[in-house]
Amino acid sequence: MAITTTKEEIIPYKALSIQVSLNGLSFCVLNSHTNTIEHLSKHISDKQLSPIEALQLLEKTIDSEPILQENFKSVLVIHENELSCQVPKALFSEENIADYLKFNARILKTDYIAHDELKVNDSVNVYVPYVNINNAIYSKYGEFVYKHHSTVLIEEILKLEKNATKAKMYVNVATHHFDIVVVENGTLKLYNTFDYKTKEDFIYYILFTSEQLGLNPENFELILSGEIDSRSELHAIAYKYVRFVFFAKRMDNCKFLEEAQPANDHDSFVLIHSLL
Repeated sequence: MAITTTKEEIIPYKALSIQVSLNGLSFCVLNSHTNTIEHLSKHISDKQLSPIEALQLLEKTIDSEPILQENFKSVLVIHENELSCQVPKALFSEENIADYLKFNARILKTDYIAHDELKVNDSVNVYVPYVNINNAIYSKYGEFVYKHHSTVLIEEILKLEKNATKAKMYVNVATHHFDIVVVENGTLKLYNTFDYKTKEDFIYYILFTSEQLGLNPENFELILSGEIDSRSELHAIAYKYVRFVFFAKRMDNCKFLEEAQPANDHDSFVLIHSLL
């Protein structure tokens, strides 16, 4: 979904992506002229923020980072929360947009509900964006586009798996929650997001999901991305209970400035893919 206005003195080869959640923010700047990521940063909160606190963190971060104060050719805001659901396009009606969410998430009558089209599988992602964040981005940068983070995640995974036949479970890990995307024969079988506090929570939801879908932990591939590495206790317990565990790799050929290097090939999976 796009919000537009007139903007002068733009830098015609730079794009900015901002990922917003109540656990913190992430920023990525791509120079398309040199195909280089020039800035990549995370600002994680020790506690869950309110939307007002998230806005305050956003404004403080932008004010303190000169590179984020430029006028970009394009700006994308990625809203990361659990308030989303996927609807087959053939069944989608904008007049009933709130009905799709109310059975999956707790929403208020005052919530603004948006939707993204996922052309890769002919569906619609219905979600609640952070309106105060959108308003602040509009005031700061002018024209911008916003999406739900699951839109980017699902689209990228389905592109990667369009010719695959085996069942695969992608798990994208954040500080206090993680997304599960299950694909088989190039199609989406399930998307869901789960909060977790311990490694036991983490593996419970993975095994519960596999059981519900009839997937044998001895057979399916578990592919990890986000805030996880081979030293993580989350990786250790996943490897204990699932036979085939791998880390995702971004399918890109972009370069990174030294100060913008991601921690590994699967870190900031959604944020970086949103610009490529």
